[in-house]
Amino acid sequence: MSDLRIPAEGVRAVLTRIFETAGADPMEADVIATNLVEANLAGHDSHGVVRTQRYVQWAGRGDVHFGRHIERIIDSDAFALLEGHHGFGQTLGREAVEVGLEKARAMGVSVVALRNAGHIGRIGEWAEQACDAGFVSIHFVNVKNSLLVAPFGGAGRAMSTAPVCIGVPNGRTEDGENDDFILDFATSQIAEGKALVALKSGKQAPPTALIDGDGQPTGDPRALYGDIDPAAVADPRGGTGALAAMGDHKGSGLGIACELLAGALTGSGAAGTGERIHNGMLSIYLDAARMDDGHGWSAAVAEYIDFIRAIPPAKGIDSVLIPGDPERARRIDRRANGLPLSQGVWDSIVMTGVELGLDRDTLETLARNPS
Repeated sequence: MSDLRIPAEGVRAVLTRIFETAGADPMEADVIATNLVEANLAGHDSHGVVRTQRYVQWAGRGDVHFGRHIERIIDSDAFALLEGHHGFGQTLGREAVEVGLEKARAMGVSVVALRNAGHIGRIGEWAEQACDAGFVSIHFVNVKNSLLVAPFGGAGRAMSTAPVCIGVPNGRTEDGENDDFILDFATSQIAEGKALVALKSGKQAPPTALIDGDGQPTGDPRALYGDIDPAAVADPRGGTGALAAMGDHKGSGLGIACELLAGALTGSGAAGTGERIHNGMLSIYLDAARMDDGHGWSAAVAEYIDFIRAIPPAKGIDSVLIPGDPERARRIDRRANGLPLSQGVWDSIVMTGVELGLDRDTLETLARNPS
């Protein structure tokens, strides 16, 4: 199935219109839409615009709410416990990072625990926000009531996709993009959203990315969602299989650690059975400049990144990359050429707007001519 190419600004305009119609104020609608489009620009389609239909459904049934902001439950010099009250994660995530940076500027280091947040999107965005301010950050995330991933050796679900993210600022730019180290990955072989993209596109996931109900490897996303109408809102609880953990026992162990740190420790709750899902996130922020006793940490970061990139590539590989390089390259391409979206994904977005009472032709026109 061939991809459409739709201008990023056009998609953002359509999503903003949809979220406003669904109940968001104009500012929050733009924040959510921009976050989703930025995920696609970075090549993380799993955390991008494909989630529009699901977000609107969640808001409609009261699982997540527009207009909510963080509440500081515990607020000390270098530590904060933040309650999200099931607000949209795009709003809460940005606010949580701002709290972490505020405290790290004052103390040199901070720890921020965020609980009960709606889906907080691509975690790399929060590391990028910290890097933009010159701070190192580490993030552990889980999803309460989202049993999607089988533990190593298991044939049943026990964990969420449990992302981990580390950001280290490099302090320079390449091709107009920040050249920071941004390591951002789910502890499953693929994120649930990538299985959703495959399902909506009528494609297969990588052949070992999921397991079926017997615990056998498969690339069929229906193992996660079951057999559904392509136009329906896909429920990852509908299938008898699961996502597979990355790296066998190592990824499985790291996923469990995320459940304990981001779920149990924050009070957000570890993965389990239940209907309403929400994110927990435990974040650490470091002012690396305060640890520099004259050894020149920033130069050392740049030199080591250059050293890695200079390693001769293996046969069939163009060049050695650092985490963050693929996203930078995709942004340049997709800003210039538009977001590649399957017809199924685009149809699900437009239909979400139509079901809210928006006109299909108006949305299609807005996508092509956002100004």
